[in-house]
Amino acid sequence: MLTRYRLPLYIAGAAAARTGDEMSGPALLLVGIAVTNSASAGSALLSGIMISAAVGGPVFGAMLDRSATPGRLLTGALAAYSAVLLVILLSLGHLPLPVVIATAVFGGLLGPALAGGWTSQLPRLVEPERLPRANALDAMTYNLASLAGPALAGAIAILAGATSGVVAAVALIVLALPAAWTLPKNPVASRQGPETSVVTDLASGFIAIVRARLLARATVTSVISYIGVGMLVTCSPLLGEKALGTTNSGTFLLAALAAASLAANALVAKRPDSLRPDTAVIGSTLVLAAAFLLAATVSPAPLFLAMVLAGAGAGPQLTALFAVRHREAPERLRGQIFTTGASLKITGYAVGAGIGGPIATWSLSGSLIVAAGFEIIAAVTFVIFTAAGRGHEARSRKGTASPQEQRAAVLSGDRVDQLSDERGDDLGSL
Repeated sequence: MLTRYRLPLYIAGAAAARTGDEMSGPALLLVGIAVTNSASAGSALLSGIMISAAVGGPVFGAMLDRSATPGRLLTGALAAYSAVLLVILLSLGHLPLPVVIATAVFGGLLGPALAGGWTSQLPRLVEPERLPRANALDAMTYNLASLAGPALAGAIAILAGATSGVVAAVALIVLALPAAWTLPKNPVASRQGPETSVVTDLASGFIAIVRARLLARATVTSVISYIGVGMLVTCSPLLGEKALGTTNSGTFLLAALAAASLAANALVAKRPDSLRPDTAVIGSTLVLAAAFLLAATVSPAPLFLAMVLAGAGAGPQLTALFAVRHREAPERLRGQIFTTGASLKITGYAVGAGIGGPIATWSLSGSLIVAAGFEIIAAVTFVIFTAAGRGHEARSRKGTASPQEQRAAVLSGDRVDQLSDERGDDLGSL
């Protein structure tokens, strides 16, 4: 009965927090430009609140795993992130810009809490047999946020001013506080308490990601893939201008991508067992490669088709990535693995956004072809991990696994090699 009522509250809270998060970046960009009359100032605020996520994600995740009441910790992180946004808003134009940017960097440390911090708690809300559908619904909140967040930020800025966009983002995050507060306790932390240091837990989390082959494969594949996604998003204003006449039309292209992602995940939620997660990770990556190559034509009709195709790949890829993390993450490290994964994807996106613009000024089509190249690299990486895993399994069957390999497998909780046949984890399932 608790599950029945907790899951809708969870979905509502996660959707509100993530939409507020997706709004906050564009809203800071717009308010920075409006207050300082400088595009570079707005860009610096946006970069500042993104760049520190790579550090904040693992640390917050380790603290989340050590907490007996992770919902209270998540609530504090959401409240602190909201407060930072308000401080930026109030200090912009009154304090030196470097001080304001430093504040944004501090707030960015908490950014992964709005994403991975929620998802890591999902297995405590639903029974194991309901997790695939709940996972798909959870992924849909990302798609909804990516669709609604930037659109709301732009619309509110037009109607009520750039400052109102930041206030609206804060309001949405605050709406998520009750849902975060009521998340269930962590029974493992409640029973055992923190027996190790945060540094030790951080090391254990990274070892778990690196040594658990299927988890490492999905993580590395998705991070490389997200470099291509970041390049596409950076190119979207130029695509809008070249294919549709105005740079603002680029938002319609991104809306088509997000809507297709949402629709694809809605189908997955209805039939959560229709695709194996490992197969979906590489399949969706190849779909993204095809979409970026189609977008490189820079023609209106093929361009919208490319965005729909990209959404059809990006949505299920996220759902599949969550499913792999839920399946492979050790219980005591689940929060850290999810927030670290979110941090790495943000970093990949930032890299793509950083290189996509300069390449696009040289050649817009060339930038999209490079983005497709990253998707192909991601798919090749998936194949390499798979081949390496087969070699490890062959050595294990012959009893020739080295003591170091055996010890690493024990330390990371990597039991997946023994179960690969049951899960259909090989390229033969494609």
